[in-house]
Amino acid sequence: MKIYLRKALWCVTLASLLAAFGCGGPGRHAAKNKSAADNNGIDDTIGMYAEIFASDAIPVSGYALVGGLNGTGSSECPTQIRTYLQKYILQRLAGAKVNVEDLISSHDTAVVIVEGVIPPAASKNQRFDVRVTALPGTQTTSLEGGWLYGVDLFEARQVGISIKPLAAAEGPVFTDSAISDSQDPRTGYVLGGGTVVEEYKVNLALRLPDYRIVSQIRNRINERFGYEIAVALAPGSIELRIPTKYLEAKGRFIQLVRATYLVSSPELTEKRIMTHIEKLASSKDKNASEIALEAIGNAALPKLTALLNSSDPEIRLRAARCMFNLGDQKGREALWGIATDKESAYRLDAVEALVNTSAGQDVTSMLQSLLRDDDLSIRLIAYENLVRLKDATVSRKLIADSFYLDQVTQTGKPAILVSRRIQPRVALLGSPIYCRSNVFIETSDGTITINVPAGEKYATIIRKHPRHPDIIIQLKSSLDLADIIETLCREPLNPTAQGGPGLGVPYSTLVGLLSKMVDSGAVQAEFYAGPLPKPLPNIKK
Repeated sequence: MKIYLRKALWCVTLASLLAAFGCGGPGRHAAKNKSAADNNGIDDTIGMYAEIFASDAIPVSGYALVGGLNGTGSSECPTQIRTYLQKYILQRLAGAKVNVEDLISSHDTAVVIVEGVIPPAASKNQRFDVRVTALPGTQTTSLEGGWLYGVDLFEARQVGISIKPLAAAEGPVFTDSAISDSQDPRTGYVLGGGTVVEEYKVNLALRLPDYRIVSQIRNRINERFGYEIAVALAPGSIELRIPTKYLEAKGRFIQLVRATYLVSSPELTEKRIMTHIEKLASSKDKNASEIALEAIGNAALPKLTALLNSSDPEIRLRAARCMFNLGDQKGREALWGIATDKESAYRLDAVEALVNTSAGQDVTSMLQSLLRDDDLSIRLIAYENLVRLKDATVSRKLIADSFYLDQVTQTGKPAILVSRRIQPRVALLGSPIYCRSNVFIETSDGTITINVPAGEKYATIIRKHPRHPDIIIQLKSSLDLADIIETLCREPLNPTAQGGPGLGVPYSTLVGLLSKMVDSGAVQAEFYAGPLPKPLPNIKK
C-alpha cells in the first residue's frame, strides 16, 4: 500500500511535469530568486512561491486472457499466473457456469501480458491504448481477431499483489500485420482499451509553508480562473481543478497558473503588459510572454490587437491565440484567417488553438468548412474535432461492438481514414464512396475475397472458416463502401443485427482489405492509416 500511495499520488518532481507539459518553475524560494525571467522586477508570480505537482505518466500492467483465436492460442501458462487468473475470472464471473481450467487451457485462448501507460494528470475514465503480448515460451502463434477479456491493471511490477488497481482494460485486439509485414502477430493493441479508474489531481505546493501566502494564492487563482478552481488543503498545499475550458489543454492551464501575478494594480498591470508585449514582439522565447499576457487577462487585449498587424506570422498567431483564449472575437477571426490561408505554415496551429480552448466560441461551422480543404491534414483535424464535439456532420455507427464507422459527406476529394490509436474507427470522408466493378480482392491467407465482375452492381463477399476451409459463408453487398464494410464486419449470421448478418471480419483484417482496395484502384480515394500507439517504456516485471 505504501508503494501504491507513493506512486499514485502527485509526488513527482517539477522536472517530470516539465517533460510532460513543457512548463516548470524556479527551484528556490521567491525571496532568493527575484530574477527578471520570473517577474521582470515588477512583482511576484505564483510560480516564484510554489512548485506545481501532477501525476507523472504511470506504467501499468496485468495478466489476462485473449479469446476468439480460432486455434492460434495455447494452453501453456505458468502456475503462479494460472492461479491468479483462475481466482480473478471466478470473481468476475461469480455465479456463471464456466470451467475456468478449460477456458485457460483452450487453444482458442491465450494468456497475455497487458501493458499501458496512464497519461500525466489523467482524468477519471480517460482512455489509453494497451499492448497485449503472448507470454514468451508459449505456442501461441497469433492474437489476430482476438478479444481481450476484462483485466485490472496495476502499477508495473506490482501485478497480482493485494493493492488497488489503477486502470482496467478490455476490447478487440488490433494487429497491424495486414499493413506492416514486420508486425509480430503475437503482439497487438487494444485501441483505447485502457480506462483510468481515478481522477489524478494537480497540486500546488509552497516551498515555504505559510497560511497567509497559501490563502493569497488560492484567492488569486479563483479570482482569475473561476470559483473553487483552487482549494487550500494545508499551509503549504493547494489542490487545483482543471477548468472545463482547459480540459483539452491541461499543460497550458498549468503554465498560466505559474505565470499569474499575486498582486495587481492598474499601474503594475500596465507595466507588465508593456514588458511582455515588447518581449512577444522581439524575444526568441515568445511562449513565456504569450502565457504571461493570457494570465494577466482582458487588460492585455488592446495591446495584443496591435500585434495582429505584425509582419511576423508567428507573432500574429500567438497574439490571435492569446486573444481568442481571452474570449475576444478579433482573435477568433484572426485565427480563422490563418487556418484558411493555404500559404501559411501555421494553419494547423491555428485550428488546434480554435478547438483546444474553445473559450465559449462555437467552432463547428468553421470545422465543417475545413472538411472541403485540399490539404488532407486539415480535413483530418477538422473531422477529428467534429467527432469530439459530437457534431451531426459526422454520421456514426458502432459495428459489432468493435469499431465505429463514420461517414462525412461535406468533403472534397474522397479519403479513407483508419485509426490505429485510442479508438478503432473507419472514417469515409466524402461519403458515399463506391467500389468499381471488375474487381477481385483477396486476403493474403485466402480466407476472405471481394469479387465484383465487370458490369455487376453488387459485390460478392466470401469468408472461409480459418480452420475448416470447406465451410464457406457468402454474402452480397451493394458497391457502396460503407455497405461493404458493414457486410464484412457485422456479427455473423445474426438475424437481429441491424442491417442483417455479416461475416464477423475483425477490424485489423478490415484495415488491410481497405488498403488493398485503394492500392489496386478498386476504390478511388486517398488512404490514411493513423499512427500506431506510442512506444511503451521498458517495464521491468
